[in-house]
Amino acid sequence: MENLPLFVLPMVLLPGEIQELRVFEPRYKQMLDDCLLDGKNFGLVRSDFLSEVNHWDGPMEYGCEAEIIHHETKGSNHFLQIIGRRKFVVKKLHQPALPPFNHPSMSKFMDDDGIYPDLETLIAEIPDDVTNSKLYISAEVEFLDVVEVMDDVQSSELEQIVRSIFQRVALLLNVDDEHFAEWIDKSPVMELIDDSPESIFAVSALLFGDLDLRQEILETTEPEDVLKILRLELKKFSSEEE
Repeated sequence: MENLPLFVLPMVLLPGEIQELRVFEPRYKQMLDDCLLDGKNFGLVRSDFLSEVNHWDGPMEYGCEAEIIHHETKGSNHFLQIIGRRKFVVKKLHQPALPPFNHPSMSKFMDDDGIYPDLETLIAEIPDDVTNSKLYISAEVEFLDVVEVMDDVQSSELEQIVRSIFQRVALLLNVDDEHFAEWIDKSPVMELIDDSPESIFAVSALLFGDLDLRQEILETTEPEDVLKILRLELKKFSSEEE
């Protein structure tokens, strides 16, 4: 197992998917500093509103390792471009040193202007009996390496599912056959269908935005499991047209 800083958000990152993040909270600024200093990745995990870790929303069980591929600072904000890497399971949580600002013990930091205190001020607020100086949640995680790739039959089916979904979208938008053929040939989704283990996840990431569906895909173990989900979604899509 490996200790991984966790970025807990109402968001699901899939292997091979590229996303952008804005970092402005002090806890995640500290996490970003640690990751950049150590050249370390972090874990992006969907929030679980039914669990708490020192009064913060806790993470769900499955998450995705995030690698920073671009970072820039604008004012007090950090802007990241990340790519999803390995899936993992959270095994043991390490709670942050301080609760959120809406907790009674942190009420003096509540600012009507929404201005956060600096890291030094917050770290000085950590109780003496707390040995951890990290303001973010971290966890011992078990990585689930995606080692199985799609076979030719599965790859062909994935391409057909993508074309079917696009065709239904084209019908809704009144796109004619000639422009549809050009549209799908230039689509970045089709370019992602290859023999890499992350291919089916990267394609799914561009097709679906529903968090529950994305989380279900993240928790799969084989390409066939993802294809079953995609077949069902295509069936739902077709039923809605009838």
